[in-house]
Amino acid sequence: MSVAVADIMTTRVVSVREDASYKDMAAMLRQSRISAFPVLDHAGRVIGVVSEADLLVKEAALADGTSLLAALRHLREDDKAEGITAGDLMSAPAVTIGPDARVEEAARLMYDKRVKRLPVVNRAGRLVGIVSRVDVLSVFDRPDQMIRQEITQRVLPEVLTLVPHGLGVAVRDGIVTLSGRLAAEHEGKSVTEAIRHVQGVVAVRDRFSYLEG
Repeated sequence: MSVAVADIMTTRVVSVREDASYKDMAAMLRQSRISAFPVLDHAGRVIGVVSEADLLVKEAALADGTSLLAALRHLREDDKAEGITAGDLMSAPAVTIGPDARVEEAARLMYDKRVKRLPVVNRAGRLVGIVSRVDVLSVFDRPDQMIRQEITQRVLPEVLTLVPHGLGVAVRDGIVTLSGRLAAEHEGKSVTEAIRHVQGVVAVRDRFSYLEG
């Protein structure tokens, strides 16, 4: 069973409007014990994200050192340092994902964009939840025996017209090792691809042999 973002996301999300003040945002971060929140426009659409780092820009004093890298960084941060609302301070555009997307897609997006969380939006761009790295990693807590049971009882019968006798499925620490003989290589590719999308699977090792070739 492939897991969707909607299955693991948090639906009670602390968010702010784009005109929220710096003082209010700082208080919300402290009270809610979170590190960032989505910023919404007047229609409730996600337009950015404000994090602790964005707020700290305003408080950080300009360094007295002569580091060129530090000077360039501060120049880029000048606009944020002058900001007084969420709209001024937010990182935009927000990196978002839909509730029907697979967890694998959320993980890849977080990695590629180097973000710790993704606001989840519907087709109208309105906020419906948020998913974090911890949420994504939670799918790998599934017991090996449960993973094996799903593969043998659901995946293999769905993919193969006839499941050969003696087909081996071993699961350890989420790593699936497949062995035995199939009729053709395309069957092996279909099986391994289907198993990659099973909840909790970390990797698939193909040890199949084939009657053809």
